[in-house]
Amino acid sequence: MAYKIKDHNLIINRNKKYNIVAVRDRAEDDKPREKMLKSGVESLSSAELLAIILNSGTKKEEVLNMAHRILKEYGKNAIINEKNPNNLEKEFGLPLVKSCQIVACFELGRRFFKEEKTGTITIRNAKQAFEHLKDMTKLNKENFRGLYLNSRYKLIHSETISVGTIDASIIHPREVFRPAIEHGASAIIVAHNHPSGTLKATTEDLEVTKKLQEAGELLGIEVLDHLIISKSKFISLV
Repeated sequence: MAYKIKDHNLIINRNKKYNIVAVRDRAEDDKPREKMLKSGVESLSSAELLAIILNSGTKKEEVLNMAHRILKEYGKNAIINEKNPNNLEKEFGLPLVKSCQIVACFELGRRFFKEEKTGTITIRNAKQAFEHLKDMTKLNKENFRGLYLNSRYKLIHSETISVGTIDASIIHPREVFRPAIEHGASAIIVAHNHPSGTLKATTEDLEVTKKLQEAGELLGIEVLDHLIISKSKFISLV
């Protein structure tokens, strides 16, 4: 969840009216949905787009006024990164259903955007994983990284999980699987480097691998591999 600093001195006026012409009072071809169909989605303002998502207002508030109020008082960046519908419900007096609609809309866009950026890389085996992680051969400190894949073996996210000595007590499953859950990954590949150049797995390496496999089975997220990378080579522990 993105952090959001709450200003306890800020009072949200849920009944505040903006100088907005209600949907019912607009010309037929100027209503958000009709406008989209006639002139294209680019012709709509952010508030009009949000009004389409919300679909309707409440007995106390017209839908376009609601959309403007949310964007104006919450901020576009904050609402884009909001992942908890309860926050919108409490702070803006929105019905929970509408809060869920907003969060789901932006989450869907976020996932598609990230998949478009990273989803062109396919990793099906250890060699392909190593090719993607070759920069680790030059690192002077141990790095523990995770590659997060969808069900089609497309890379949807990568993350440096830890820097320093790899130890079972340091690499906790929650730190490894948190990004997998956040990004909707079906499988993960983990890797760490040995700056010394040795490719021999340590007891700690094997413990970490076993621990992650067990956690993955419980979560339904497969641990496809754990690579150890040296100066120019790698070995697979799975």
